[in-house]
Amino acid sequence: MDKTNYSILEILRKNARTPRTKIAKYFNMTETAIRKRIKKLELEKIIVGYRAIIDYKKVNMTCSFTGIDVKPEYLMGVIKSLRSTKKVVSLYLTSGDHDLVAEIICENMSELEKVHEQISHYEGVERICPAIVNEVVELENLAP
Repeated sequence: MDKTNYSILEILRKNARTPRTKIAKYFNMTETAIRKRIKKLELEKIIVGYRAIIDYKKVNMTCSFTGIDVKPEYLMGVIKSLRSTKKVVSLYLTSGDHDLVAEIICENMSELEKVHEQISHYEGVERICPAIVNEVVELENLAP
């Protein structure tokens, strides 16, 4: 990883739809060179995906970042179960208040409660701590 790759990551983090030609112009490089760098970052799983930031309230959906506490010996099993839970759209192994944080997107609160209930019954899950997203706060460092 060099400074250019770190800068490319920052540009894509702010706006994954930034045209490769614009990135190339910024670095005074060819579009092909930028495309190769990005492809390498993808192949090395440094870039693991691209996604839109959606305000789910505006489309009448519910989003939760749910902390999950798990007995250590059950962690991998819980991760496997969460990977197959359809409404879990992203999953993070953390070193904070919770062992895992799952981003869960549902049609409504009732469906979210059912998903939380399902997760709470996975073997080894000790506690779940939902944080319901009320609003997407627009931050300058997220702007394109």
